[in-house]
Order: sequence, then C-alpha cells, then structure tokens
Amino acid sequence: MIPAGVLTAEDLGRVHMIGVGGVGMSGLARLLLTRGVPLSGSELREWPALAALRALGGTIYMSHDVSNLDGVDTVIYSTAIPADHVELAEARRRGLRVLHRSEALAASMTGRRTIAVAGTHGKTTTTSMITLIMQQAGLAPSFVIGGEISEVGSNAHHGTGEFFVAEADESDRSFLLYRPHVSIITNVEEDHLNTYGTLANLEDAFVEFGTLVEPDGFVVTCADDPGAMRVTARLRELGRTVYTYGESPEADLRLTDITTTAAGVRYLASLNGQELGEFSMPVPGRHLGLNSASAVLTALKLGVDPEVVAAGLAAHPGVRRRFELKGIVGGVRVYDEYAYHPTSMTAALHTLREVAGDGRLVVVFQPYRMYRTRDLQEEMAAALALADEAVIMEVFGPGEVREPGEGGVALTAAVPLPPEQKIFVPSWEDVPGEVVRRVREGDVVVTMGAPPISLMGDELMAALAGRAEPVSPNGYVARHASPDARESA
Repeated sequence: MIPAGVLTAEDLGRVHMIGVGGVGMSGLARLLLTRGVPLSGSELREWPALAALRALGGTIYMSHDVSNLDGVDTVIYSTAIPADHVELAEARRRGLRVLHRSEALAASMTGRRTIAVAGTHGKTTTTSMITLIMQQAGLAPSFVIGGEISEVGSNAHHGTGEFFVAEADESDRSFLLYRPHVSIITNVEEDHLNTYGTLANLEDAFVEFGTLVEPDGFVVTCADDPGAMRVTARLRELGRTVYTYGESPEADLRLTDITTTAAGVRYLASLNGQELGEFSMPVPGRHLGLNSASAVLTALKLGVDPEVVAAGLAAHPGVRRRFELKGIVGGVRVYDEYAYHPTSMTAALHTLREVAGDGRLVVVFQPYRMYRTRDLQEEMAAALALADEAVIMEVFGPGEVREPGEGGVALTAAVPLPPEQKIFVPSWEDVPGEVVRRVREGDVVVTMGAPPISLMGDELMAALAGRAEPVSPNGYVARHASPDARESA
C-alpha cells in the first residue's frame, strides 16, 4: 500500500515537460506516456526522440511559450533549464505543480522495488545491462535509461513487474531523492565539483545515497575503484549491506581472465569462491566487462539463476552512443561515443585503438561543461593523445561563462600530440571538411563527447561519401574501395 501523501505518476495529471527532447527528459516522457499520463513538451530543435513521443500520443510544441501551459497540471524541468525560463516562470506564477525531473521520476518509482545506478561514469551501460538481464528472467521491469538500448530503440518502458531500474544522476544531488531497494555505485572519481566543491564532499553524497536503501535492500560497489571502496568502508561502518565486484581478490564477485576483442568481452566469474563459469557480451571494452559485473552481481543477489544472467548479458546489443558504429564510407569506419570524463575517454579510446588495427584513430571531441574541461584538462589531454589525430571543438556548456584562456583552445594546446596532428575547430560547419582532409582508407573516426556531437556522425559520413574517391593508407587515391565500404556508401 502506498503511504498517504506520497506522490505517484497518476497524481501528476496532465504533464508538460520543458526541453522534452533530451535523453533524460525524453526517457521520462516515454515512461509517463506508456503509463497513460497525458503529456506535452516543448523544444527548439527536432531531437531524434520526438517522433517516438508523438507516436505515443505526446503533444510536442516547437517553441517555448506560455500558451503551452494551458490546461496543464504539472510542469517538469531539468537542471539545464534556467530559473527565468519563460515557461518555468509562468508555471510558478500560475501556481502549477512544478517538479524537477528527478522528483517526477521518484513519483514514477512509487510502489516499485527500485534498482538505482549511480557513479561517475558507466551508469547508462550498467542500467541497460540490468534491464536486459531482468527482462531475460521474465521479471518485466520498468526502466528509465540515459541512452537507448541499441536495436531495442527505447530508453524507457512501463513494465508490469515489481522492479524499476533507473539511472541515478549524482551531478546535481538529485539521486538523493530516491529510496532504492538496491543502490549501485560503479565508481567515485573527481567530477561535478561545480556542485560539490571537493572530492570529499562528493564521496559524502555517495555515502548518503547508500544509506537510503530500504532496510531489506543492499548496495553494490566496485572493489577495483578506490573512491567506491572508501564509500564502501563507511557504509559498512554504518551497518549497511554492501556487496562488491571486480578483479580484486577481496571482491565478492571476482572476475578473472578478462579478454576483449573487436567481437566483444568475456571473463570468468566466481561468487564467494564458487565458480560460476564464463560471462560474455558482444560489445568490446574491458571497462564494459567490469560494468557488466555489477549487473551480474545485482541479479544474482536478487535470485536470478546464473544461466539466465549469462544469457541476458550475452544478448546485450550495446547502447546507442556507447561504441556505436554509425557506418563505413570509403573504407573509413565512423563510430560515436558518449564519453566525456577522462577515465571513460581513456577506456573508449583504448578499445577503439584495438578496433582500428593497422589503421589510424581520429577523434572528434566536443568537451562537456566548462568546469570539467578546466578542472580535468590535463587528464582529458592525455586521453586524447591516445588517438593519432585530434579535432577538438568548443566546449558545450549551456548557461556557463567561458573565461579568457579556457575552453577548446586551451585543451587543444594541452594535448601532447605534434601540432600537425591536432587542431581546434570552433565552427560546427567546418568539422566535416577538416575530418575528410585528415582521414584515409582504413582509418577509424570517432565522434566523442557532449550530446550535440551525436549529430556529427551523419554529417561526417555524408562528407566522406561526397569525397570523389577514398585515400589509401599510403596517401594515394584508392581506385577501389572495399566491398563493405561500397555497400555502406
């Protein structure tokens, strides 16, 4: 029974979402629509998710205007929406219920056993893995993920089962609004210092997150991550149940013999010393194997059979914008990758380096947030140097002020590559031409970073297709592209 006064999704009435097209907002919108909640949203650009929301019955306004609020009961906004936004200010003037996205998501969780996934990076892939494993087990979970599961084409769904799997965002402290049955902490590294000020304060927040689990619930953390283990020690001192995973001999779920190739990643696992056999997924990357272990451990502790867990993981097709192959044109493979924190950038570029083989790796990077680019510039620069060529765009930081000497120019200068192998390109329109000038047959290109860069891959492929003929690895015009290249082009 739901306690009196606790808000549910059905209590929201008719909902309007400001900036409905972004991944997080569109996922919540999809969930509410599939739950039968009438919904409208406003946007200024045609995001990919909008067509699906319209198909589900959502009303999408391609403008921000006070008239969009007529007949609305609840207005939902995200952290990216400024306080003086015309619709947000009008909603408050009218006395409408106004909720942050996380508050509305918490209302949607009411009455379910929530599995909340937090961590500096790895949240989206981990959330999607847990979701697919639980679907494989027939548990029909509801879910909201910060990215679409490839081929499934959805980032949210209202399921009939008792579980609700959700990505929990620590960047603005909103993950502290949830009361999970299971809390997962993939890692705790220096980030979001605009909110927390220091790493110590960030760790304090993760400790609080871990204390919010239900009395019969538990926390899952990575035994290989120093920050997560500091949080683990404090939670255990507070009497919380914490299970760990990783390659560490001290991990409850221990991984050994991790191997990763272009075909995927696999490893052997044991739980409390008992061998479980091999687990694998058809997506490459050692870091993804480690993330998958958190999903494996969570499912096992919830009573899912190990063979079902392995089957669910093996069926995982990846997440859009996570090592996503956009296409092959003129012998050039174009990938898209969401990574923008140095640790995830490094892991992704190491994997792409393996995939490139004898070809070169060219990264097109758009930094996300000025504070992160400034505070972690040296680490970002070192990650970008793993590529053979780096094309760096200006920082994507809505509402932020870029001080002189900060941003893309400074980051480009810091990358330890020869001058001819790196370039700052501030204009979006100039990026495809610069990439075409640099790449040749056999190369791998990856667009990496903030959400807008996901749109660049299609433009790069169009520019590559418009190039008269591919350039061979030795710099000469190649008269014949590979069969795969011709087919994709």
